[in-house]
Amino acid sequence: MFKKIGIFLQMIKFEHTVFALPFAFMGALLGSVVMFGSLPSWGKIGWIVIAMFGARSAAMGLNRLIDRISDAKNPRTSGRAIPAGLLKVGEVVIFIGISFFLLFWAAFKLNPLSAKLLPIAVFLLVFYSFTKRFTWACHIILGLTIALAPLGGWVAVTGTIDWTAMIFYFTIVFWTAGFDIIYSCQDVEFDKRERLHSIPVRFGVARALGIARVCHVLTGIGFISLLFITDLSWLYVIGMVIAYIILFYEHHIVSPNDLSRLQTAFFTMNGVLSIVVFSFTLLDLVVQFYK
Repeated sequence: MFKKIGIFLQMIKFEHTVFALPFAFMGALLGSVVMFGSLPSWGKIGWIVIAMFGARSAAMGLNRLIDRISDAKNPRTSGRAIPAGLLKVGEVVIFIGISFFLLFWAAFKLNPLSAKLLPIAVFLLVFYSFTKRFTWACHIILGLTIALAPLGGWVAVTGTIDWTAMIFYFTIVFWTAGFDIIYSCQDVEFDKRERLHSIPVRFGVARALGIARVCHVLTGIGFISLLFITDLSWLYVIGMVIAYIILFYEHHIVSPNDLSRLQTAFFTMNGVLSIVVFSFTLLDLVVQFYK
């Protein structure tokens, strides 16, 4: 049983939760402070965690299920749970159903707007896995999907959406799209053979890395914009400086002629960035709140 659980967690890359969960918490923090002048309750945080786990597990399960045939052909992904025979299709379908149940349960426990937005969330979670079959804009669709985490955190505690929430949302859209473009560069030859779509396939690796840089410049603009439209202050600025250094380093260690450190740029750098931004946001707001 524990071995099977471990296989499921490996299938959904549970360790990659570090990308989106800190930003979901950050959305909850900013929403609560901006709208109510207080920190979110532990109860809200708990339901956000359940919703995040359900949404991400459903999305990754769907992605692995839909991509199982192409994954089996790709040497980089042939060892994944389904093509390797570690999990059966029926088991993954049940896992996806349970994951969606957790998402729905948490959304209805949070507030009416969270429940009303479920159709949009479910559509993006399902739709993304098909996009690389017909459009190179699949990275943007992934960004629109992953960025539901901070927007969902905001909605979970406020029951509303405003311009601050949307600026934060699109900041994470461009951050996600940027690092996904970098990540997809490693599969460009395979994707061409299988007629799959991506920005590296459409524009070439060199231009794709340039587009990723533009996405992350927009990310930087979005993060600094939050300083001027919320109560964030100098501690947040320190976090931003560190985040910008991370983004610069992420692009510095990859080039069209050298993708050997791509995994570091994808996982380590972006995992650290999300934790840094959330941590300094939390520290900033807590210090201000308890002055």
